[in-house]
Amino acid sequence: MEFPIKKLVMLAMVIFSISPMLSFADDSSRNQEITERFAAADKNHDGKLTLAEAQAGMPRVAAHFSIIDADGNGYVTLAEIEAMANR
Repeated sequence: MEFPIKKLVMLAMVIFSISPMLSFADDSSRNQEITERFAAADKNHDGKLTLAEAQAGMPRVAAHFSIIDADGNGYVTLAEIEAMANR
């Protein structure tokens, strides 16, 4: 069964056009997971994770804490974690 070039080009265009949507879905689901894990780890509900909170609830964040806490204020926010994850 031979695939005409025109159909092959159309198939490639469809795949190419939906690939950004698939990436967005991955980013969205990843950010949702980060949000949920952040909320669980933020034991005092101040919107910040200290190193101790990160070690207890988000070990991967704790392992990269000094990189995520680029301004060196001793805590990381959800926005800082998401920015690092989306790089």
